[in-house]
Amino acid sequence: MNQDWSPDSWRQRPARQLPAYPDAAALAATERQLAAWPALVVPAETDALRERLAAVARGEAFLLQGGDCAESFDELSTANVTDTFRVILQMAVVLTYGAACPVVKVGRIAGQFAKPRSSDSETAGGVTLPSYRGDIVNGAEFTAAARTPDPQRLLRAYSHSATVLNLLRALAQGGFADLHQVHRWTADFVKRSPQGERFETLAERITDCLAFMEACGFDAASAPQLHAVSFWTSHEALQLHYEEALARRDDASGRAYGGSAHLLWIGERTREVDGAHVEFLRGLANPVGVKLGPKVTPDELLPLLDRLDPQREPGRLVLITRMGAGKLPERLPALIRAVQAAGRTPVWCCDPMHGNTVTSANGYKTRDFANVAAEVRDFFAVHAAEGSHAGGLHFEMTGQDVTECRGGAQGLTDASLAERYRSACDPRLNGSQSLELAFMAAEMLKAARR
Repeated sequence: MNQDWSPDSWRQRPARQLPAYPDAAALAATERQLAAWPALVVPAETDALRERLAAVARGEAFLLQGGDCAESFDELSTANVTDTFRVILQMAVVLTYGAACPVVKVGRIAGQFAKPRSSDSETAGGVTLPSYRGDIVNGAEFTAAARTPDPQRLLRAYSHSATVLNLLRALAQGGFADLHQVHRWTADFVKRSPQGERFETLAERITDCLAFMEACGFDAASAPQLHAVSFWTSHEALQLHYEEALARRDDASGRAYGGSAHLLWIGERTREVDGAHVEFLRGLANPVGVKLGPKVTPDELLPLLDRLDPQREPGRLVLITRMGAGKLPERLPALIRAVQAAGRTPVWCCDPMHGNTVTSANGYKTRDFANVAAEVRDFFAVHAAEGSHAGGLHFEMTGQDVTECRGGAQGLTDASLAERYRSACDPRLNGSQSLELAFMAAEMLKAARR
């Protein structure tokens, strides 16, 4: 698989969405520094995720992937990381309890710093500057200094990711995720919502179940599954200078691994089969995700699968559809049939966020909860009709009390958006909206498993 590949072979391929650094020597020095530092994740963790994703592909588990649109250096705090982690835990418990199905928990976190842009530049007040490409590349402020790509930001991204990963590991293994503490997972603003009340009812049932098990002699204190969770990280592998610098060869297996996250994905704008991003990721042993928009055809998709997964390894590929409400039922069936006819069994995952972005009457980029929910329903319905497995959901969400997406049980409107709109890029579901979708998805997953 890797005989004609090396971590830098992508440099010989056409590369989209990469910044133009003004100082090549400074970039090279930064890459050397990153290459000398430890990887952020290790092969054993990544292999464990690939095994769990193989179970998802077989229909034995479900993938839940969520987190920020784009992380910010300035918003690093224990509260922000904990709030997002707790909502993912809540969503996973809702899915697990409601559908009696194991849930593989993956965050869009500890590395989601780069953002693709539709244009290399933007103009305001007669001034044209490079587009903001995420904190790993440049700053959001509309000044020449902030918008100049700075390789030192690669080092800040590494340090930020290492800090967040350390906290996530402590939360996942240190008692916070203990099912006996399920009542503590609900943020105050969610408690006051209909979804908070619904989750409290579920939490009571879980508490009763644990008490029953202990009364029957089951030693819950010695069951690690009740006290800790496995949690993995992911991001779009957009900034290839960073990704190459953190690639490592595993001495035991001889395989190359991306050291920046457990799962890396290729975006809709960079999935050319002969492009730099596909070239880089094809040589790694990590699970690889591929975003698929409404225009992708079977003739485009199948060569891409052959390129990224020639050995057809279980758990290797996650196909993440992002087509938009109303478009998915028209476009997805042909892709599923082509993949089935080719004898492939990837994980099929739905991103109901990116195909449903609109601009509100008062100028905010937003998403309608009803459209997000409709795409999720369509995803389950199409897979049921095609005899395939609806394997996962991929959300842009946050544990913070934001007002960035309209609708849901909270009834957020255009007027609500201005209250707490904090995203630097795309609108995210808040904790209450995320839980609402989890309850809805649990019902559909339960019906599909029947």
